This record gives sequence, C-alpha cells and structure tokens, in this order.
Amino acid sequence: MIHYLINMILMSKIINLRKHLNNRIKCITLVIACIISLVCTAQKTEVVELPYRDAEGVVWKHEEKEYYSDKWKGLAVNNVSKPSLSVYRPTAKNTNGTSVILAPGGGMYALAIANGGYNLIDWFNSKGITVFILKYRLVPTGEDGIQDLIDIIKKSNEERIRITKKVLDYSVEDGLAAVAYVRTHADKYGIQPNKIGFMGFSAGGVITFGVVNKAEAHNQPNFFVPVYPGTDLIWPVPTKDTPPTLIVAAADDQLIDATVFTAIFNTFDRSGVKTALHMYAEGGHGFASRKIGKEVDNWLERFYEWAVAEGMILPLD
Repeated sequence: MIHYLINMILMSKIINLRKHLNNRIKCITLVIACIISLVCTAQKTEVVELPYRDAEGVVWKHEEKEYYSDKWKGLAVNNVSKPSLSVYRPTAKNTNGTSVILAPGGGMYALAIANGGYNLIDWFNSKGITVFILKYRLVPTGEDGIQDLIDIIKKSNEERIRITKKVLDYSVEDGLAAVAYVRTHADKYGIQPNKIGFMGFSAGGVITFGVVNKAEAHNQPNFFVPVYPGTDLIWPVPTKDTPPTLIVAAADDQLIDATVFTAIFNTFDRSGVKTALHMYAEGGHGFASRKIGKEVDNWLERFYEWAVAEGMILPLD
C-alpha cells in the first residue's frame, strides 16, 4: 500500500513537471515568434517624423510606449506626443501606385496599433498598396492609456470629451500633415500622388472627418474610408469637392447606433460626394482585422472592389 501511494505521488509530480515544462516551452516559443516578428518588421519599416506645431496647454509626462493590452488582446500605443508615419511597401514588382494612410482607433487615449494597423499590412501589400500607419497625437495618460480611458468614461463621459478636445485639433493636423508628406514624397515611395487614401478606424474615423473638414488641395486625400467612425468629437462637413468616400460599419455596433452611420452617409451623399455605405448585420465595434466567422470578415475585399471601381486601385496582373 505504501509503495502504491509513493508511486502515485511520483506519477503526480512527473505529470505536473511535464505540464510545467510544456507551458514553459509554449512561452519560450511565443517569445521567439514575437522577437522574429519584431525583427522582420524593423527590417522593412521606415519611420518618418511628421512636422507639427506645439500643442499649447498639453503636457505629456510619459514617453510614447507600445505594449500588449490584455483588455484589447493586442498591441497598443499610448502617449504619442510627436506624430509619425511607419511605411510598409509592397515588393517593387508587386506595386500598383496606390497608397493608404491608416489611422488606428483607441478613443484618443491609445492606438489599437495591431488591430487597425500591423495586422492589415500584409493584405494591403499583397494588393500592391503601400501602407502608411499614422501615429497621431493622443491625450496624455499614465502607463496604461486604455485603463485611463475606461476610468474616465466611468467617471464622466463629458469630462472625457472636454479633455480630448484639448489635443483633438493637433491630432487632425497630424492627419493633414501625413497626407501632405505622402503626396510630396510620392516619387520616393513609387506611388501616385492622385491615389492616396485615408482610412480611419473608430477614433481614427474622427481624425478622418477632421481631415474631411479641413483639407486643402495639397493635403486632400483622393479617397476616404471611415470604418465604424466615432462622431462625438467631430461631425463631417463634406463639400462637393470631397473625394469618393466609403463608410464601413456594423448594425450591431456596441458603441455607435446604426442610425448614426446612415446619417453620415446621408450627410456625404446630400453634399454631392460620391458615397457608398457597407453596413453589416453583425460585426460589432472594432472588427478591423478580427475574424468572427461572419460576412464582415470580408470587408476588405468589398473595399478593394469599391476602390477598383472608383479607379483608385489598379488590379495586379
């Protein structure tokens, strides 16, 4: 009986040890994969600091930081105090001259840099499109901007809006500066200055609307794609000169009522803008690169078809 108990204890220890080792191996494998990914990204990325004017009355006490967010299940960036563009180019033989500036969302307190940025690079590059990921200026926060956003919303959404408006105009200027930079350096990147798109997700959609409202000839994109855009900070005021616009959203968005998206469509359409709206029955908020097994998973293909029809993308042979 004693030998039996001893054997059982030993077997239990061995099983626990194996589980521990397996978990360690999984962790090590994940770390190695992340390092390889970061190294590959660093090798093919050019980071451009955009010109900007000082944000009066706004002080960032913490440095810009990229970190993994358990709440968002992906990489995030907070405390952006200096705007920049990260450039991702398709291969020379696989380019068609179209470019798109991506403005990730995050409530102006952080950037969902993976969901609305990194995770989309390969798809765009495979279609011959050069990607510019925009880091626009954000509300100054502590170490975790996402938690700060959650806390301020719980405290007072009006206070969130008041605080955000202190930096908002500067963030929109960053969007305009991004367009101007891309157009001015079109030859450098092998792109066409008349095929520059601006695609913003959620709060990035707010920046998109700011660009819609304030763009002039030199910093006007050639097409807009607001994706589940926020409107509590900026409502779009397009004109007949606003370029073709595709709005993408889901009817079951948890943060924005579907009628807001149809109102946005009506605003553009009645202003004489060539406008399209893709409203999915299911998708929620934040579906940029997330797969949920629904029709919304193919929204990028619908964008591609629209952009080809508008003459903004030349299909690759």
